Amino acid sequence: MKIETVPVTGRESKEKMSPMLRALSQFYEALNSRDMELMSENWAQNDEAAMDNPLGGIKRGWDEIRTVYERLFGSASEYHFEFYDYTLHATGELFYVVGRERGALKTADTVLEMRIRTSRIFKLINGQWRQVHHHGSIDDPDLLARYQQAVLGRPH
Repeated sequence: MKIETVPVTGRESKEKMSPMLRALSQFYEALNSRDMELMSENWAQNDEAAMDNPLGGIKRGWDEIRTVYERLFGSASEYHFEFYDYTLHATGELFYVVGRERGALKTADTVLEMRIRTSRIFKLINGQWRQVHHHGSIDDPDLLARYQQAVLGRPH
């Protein structure tokens, strides 16, 4: 198993990337540029999609998942995330990546250095790799509470 050390940021030149890595890079491009149209292209547009992350809990189907990104994209915070220390596993019409996200989230009064354990699953749908699952976990309970406060307004 090869552990990839070059981070995926979304700013990579996608012409030379494999279709699988292009789909992964597209996700981070959409996330970091707050591009809902591109994010929508990245995710499967059906009830098969599922996400479990620190901002939305478990969401099923694109319509529910979309609300998490709308809230993040609509927040006043500045942020940037990248995916690193990951492995890519492919089989037939599915591939998944398991690794870590790091980044920063800045609000008017807070700067958070983010560290998230992350997995993503993509499925080949009509010739395009679409994300069908994401799971993210923050190990540090204080960081989790501060992240949720910064984006969701939940008291910690």
